Amino acid sequence: MNDDQKAVIDALHNAQIHAESVALATIISTTGSMPRHAGSKMLIRLDGSTVGTVGGGAMEARVIQAGLEALKNNKPYLETYRLNSLKDGDPGICGGSAQIFIEPINAAPTLLVVGAGHCGIELAQLGKWMGYRVILCDDRAGFCNPEKVPGLDDYIITPPGALVEHVTIDAQTYVAAVTRGLPIDLSLIPALLKTDAAYIGLIGSRRRWAITMKALKEEYGLTEADLARIHAPIGLEIGAETPKEIAVSIMAEIIMLKRGGTGQPMKWMGDVKEAEN
Repeated sequence: MNDDQKAVIDALHNAQIHAESVALATIISTTGSMPRHAGSKMLIRLDGSTVGTVGGGAMEARVIQAGLEALKNNKPYLETYRLNSLKDGDPGICGGSAQIFIEPINAAPTLLVVGAGHCGIELAQLGKWMGYRVILCDDRAGFCNPEKVPGLDDYIITPPGALVEHVTIDAQTYVAAVTRGLPIDLSLIPALLKTDAAYIGLIGSRRRWAITMKALKEEYGLTEADLARIHAPIGLEIGAETPKEIAVSIMAEIIMLKRGGTGQPMKWMGDVKEAEN
């Protein structure tokens, strides 16, 4: 492994540790005269900065843009770049071509659990077991710490309304508010709605949510469209009662939304013969 490749691998490893999404461009094959050859790699960050090179110049600039598109769309690209004629729009005149595979390497999604009560603890531990980056948040230091709930990625001690000042909430963040009651919800929900969170769920009964919605509309001016982003009561209806069961219900809803599922039973309800055909 040469120094360039080692730098790319080290940068990729560091990105995974810090939950940073990046794209990796790898030259698959080349023909003719090219500045770099098969196996050369370049890491592309969200801000457009890079580690390593696939040849520099206008071609590399195009690869960077393709990497950013891959991150935006969360899908890989296999692109061929020909360096024959500037008049034809080619990014160079070396006379060769390169086939480059550009893949997004997204960080593990983040599960942000707000509330370190019984359900919050079970949910945080389940999320960690499922491979999420898990952050636990509470305004009580005695409930939210590595001794109480070991093995999580971060612990945020803050009033709910100030949460967004202490943690980045983006389109890869799933927020489960398993909070203690209305006053906390009223300070938390407006702040969460200003973020790009992929999911915002709020625990509680239908009555509690109805009261919360009324207060949010009257005191904060939130609209029906704003509140439609909130999944409340949180989770799928599976008859959950215990904290562990409630955690399963919440994660099931998150998986359903993330994967595009329906939440319906998978048991085939039609004719067996039709299924066999």
